[in-house]
Amino acid sequence: MSHLVFCGTPRFAVPALEALVHAGLQVRLVVTQPDKPRGRGLVLAPSPTKQSALALDLPVTQPESIQNNDEFRAQLTGLNPDAIIVVGYGRIIPQWMIDLPRLGNINLHASLLPKYRGAAPIQWAIARGETMTGVTTMRIDAGLDTGDILLQKEFPIKPTDTAGTLAPTLAAIGADLMIDTLRELQAGTIKPRRQDHEKATLAPILKKEDGRIDFRRTAQEICNRLRGFQPWPGAFTTFRGKNLHIWDAAASQRSLPPGELLVESDRLFVGCGGGTALVPLDVQPEGKKHMAVSDFVHGYRPHSGEKLGS
Repeated sequence: MSHLVFCGTPRFAVPALEALVHAGLQVRLVVTQPDKPRGRGLVLAPSPTKQSALALDLPVTQPESIQNNDEFRAQLTGLNPDAIIVVGYGRIIPQWMIDLPRLGNINLHASLLPKYRGAAPIQWAIARGETMTGVTTMRIDAGLDTGDILLQKEFPIKPTDTAGTLAPTLAAIGADLMIDTLRELQAGTIKPRRQDHEKATLAPILKKEDGRIDFRRTAQEICNRLRGFQPWPGAFTTFRGKNLHIWDAAASQRSLPPGELLVESDRLFVGCGGGTALVPLDVQPEGKKHMAVSDFVHGYRPHSGEKLGS
């Protein structure tokens, strides 16, 4: 397999790109999104994939769009790739690109498809309390993560995992799976299988409002969402009219009205649905740094009967 094009943008894509190069496969072009303004100074910063590609001395292109881009189409057509590898690129792949390489456009997706199709599979798998996830290589078609499955590998979700801790592990597993996929495609030993669309679930792109804590949910559901939505949008509520982020918490069987506080020494309990209570461990009041809940109790002196989120 002499010609590959790699399309990727986030840090999740970097291990796959590096694995292709280290396996001796010829990546002829890396396609990534344009540099984006970041930080307080809004300085243009390259994507993690671009940084990796430059370090590997690979050619990079950053088209603003790919759907009706004649110059980009001519560039890819001229390369005549055997396969186009897509990992978190962040653009819908047009039909002309799907039809171009003989082995297809091969996508690495961070879930066990058909579960968690969409932009945020790791986050939603944790947020919905899954105990098992994994990675899938699939052949891209015109739908949203609906193409034929090539290979899959399962991986357990630990109770302490967050989206931030799980993503690098799945990226590394997925990189190895991509190498296996390409080798088996070249050898003709993979039997693609259609997805069972009736079993599909969605993992839509996260919105800030997804992080707002609804204390009518059970404490365990809130803990799962808190873990899934790190580092963004996190899990937040309000206390005395100001934002309060909760970065770490446990679930308890204490029964309190939803959102109501119970203060016991330097511990807090917050009423949740189903006769449960959230026990915040690490919080961040508006305009302040992270702090242990004991420091929050001593500094802000919340009292039993106060409410969060009202």
